[in-house]
Amino acid sequence: MTIRLLAFTRRGYDLARRIAAEVGGEASRCGEEGSLARWTEEQVSQAEALVFVGAAGIAVRAMAPHVRSKASDPAVLVVDETGRYVIPILSGHLGGANALARQIAASIGGQAVITTATDLNGVFSVDLWARAQNCTVLEPQRIRTVSAPLLAGETVAFESDYPVSGTVPDGLTPGKNGGFSVSLFPAGDSRLHLVPRIVSLGVGCKKDTPREDIEAAFSRLLANSGLCPASVVQVCTIRQKGSEPGLLAFCDGHGWPLRTFSAQELADLPGRFSSSDFVAQTVGVDNVCERSAVLGSGGTLLIPKQAGGGVTLAAAAAPYHPDWRWQDV
Repeated sequence: MTIRLLAFTRRGYDLARRIAAEVGGEASRCGEEGSLARWTEEQVSQAEALVFVGAAGIAVRAMAPHVRSKASDPAVLVVDETGRYVIPILSGHLGGANALARQIAASIGGQAVITTATDLNGVFSVDLWARAQNCTVLEPQRIRTVSAPLLAGETVAFESDYPVSGTVPDGLTPGKNGGFSVSLFPAGDSRLHLVPRIVSLGVGCKKDTPREDIEAAFSRLLANSGLCPASVVQVCTIRQKGSEPGLLAFCDGHGWPLRTFSAQELADLPGRFSSSDFVAQTVGVDNVCERSAVLGSGGTLLIPKQAGGGVTLAAAAAPYHPDWRWQDV
């Protein structure tokens, strides 16, 4: 977790550096390394967690222009300069602020001040569970449709395309009516949809293929398969294509790393894949998109080769074994 800490006094700065040494991170002092507004603006886009060592009001005013959504806001915490209280104020679950508060409090002998209702009542937290199980929450505004009934002592239905090991938490029951679902292919219904981040996208393309053509091919793949783009974690291809400007721009636009493999690594991968003599003569292996997707994921082919516009795409999913743990994971 990328953590940045900002203090306002000498005593606070000493504590910030202590926290950084204990849990990781980088400590700064306001005034010495730029203004509060400038520091906050820079770190909101760069860090996963911002820790203000000082008054809560300062943190609230600094963050106010940058608050967008619980799905995208970084974890934001306040620690008083004596180290007595550690207070998460933004992204307690999805951003990990509550867990970080507990970690910081334990490291400095302080008290984590947790205010989220599910934590206080010991009720299953679907957004905390999603974070623990490596899922994207597609509709964060629907989290309350799961949490509110559970807090009221009601039952909530869930459905998962994957077996979930462990004891089912109180209040949850298998079913399709309302509640939430776990799937790479979320249905267009009113449930809260959780999407595992386990898919590798394999790409083959002609030399100098523009980003727009790859985007168009990707849109077709999504439309034809129903795959949720939030499930993709990386793009994979053969090493010869690793410097293609269009492919690099495509990856950068989606925030995905590009992973490449040699022709020999792809050829040595066991399994049945689409085969092309032309591709074999051109790059030294009979298939790029399917083989690279499977090799990159370490799993199985999910969507076979789709070709068009000089671009071939395939998708593979890594093994996924969720369990019912959600606290302190």
